[in-house]
Amino acid sequence: MLFISAGVGALLGQKKISALPPIADNSYKCEQRLSENPQTFTVYVTDNWLADVLLSTLCNDAVMRRQFGDVHVTVGTNDFDTFEYINYGIADLALVKQHQINAFASEKVQGYQAIARYPDYSAYFIAKNERPTLSKEYLLGKRIGLLDYPSSRSGHIEPKIKLQSLEINESNADIRYYNSHQELRQKLLVDEVDIIASYWDPDDAGTLSENYIVQINANVSGSRWFLRQQNRNTDLICALQSSLEVISQDPPSNYYSHIQRLPLASVSCAND
Repeated sequence: MLFISAGVGALLGQKKISALPPIADNSYKCEQRLSENPQTFTVYVTDNWLADVLLSTLCNDAVMRRQFGDVHVTVGTNDFDTFEYINYGIADLALVKQHQINAFASEKVQGYQAIARYPDYSAYFIAKNERPTLSKEYLLGKRIGLLDYPSSRSGHIEPKIKLQSLEINESNADIRYYNSHQELRQKLLVDEVDIIASYWDPDDAGTLSENYIVQINANVSGSRWFLRQQNRNTDLICALQSSLEVISQDPPSNYYSHIQRLPLASVSCAND
């Protein structure tokens, strides 16, 4: 089975995929089986938009039809889902951070290899009507929104490190947790929180001001697509890289438009 996770911590954009036939509450498959082949290509993401467009693309791919009988997509909602799919090798293709792969020793144990990546980015505190200050005096009086996803660098790890360095925590500050970067932005815009921790996307300029952000960390590693134990399956790797480039042409977030193929020693695609 193949697996895809979008842990970018999950970047903006939510499309409904309810039109697809459900397997379980958070899993979906092709409308019709691709063939009588018993092998299933399983995808894991944490973003509904990726689940929607990638499933549609893969279910119509000629290589997938030759090599698999079906495509399944599971939309994960927490770190346990990521741990389960990566640590146990349920996923054959995964969109996760390198530090998550390292934490589970998944490259060695499960044979994951990166085939594509998104760019590195910065983590910020973002406010609505004023530029935040990285000081204890300023932040203690604020309602701070973080991502309820402990493996997210920009929404959880980096702001937590900064807050701890300023001796700010749940016991002396109003820290609130939300399920996605999109929800963080929504809560900021309706004044439920004063500051959120996230990345900055050029698309944010339509509702927020770049004058009201302050950098926490300038070097947050981007997410990568990891493929499990298929390092000599040239047709599959090339088809997946092409599919990922196709879905990057019209994403809901500018971040997803900047995808880079990563070379594998045993693979040479026709358009390389």
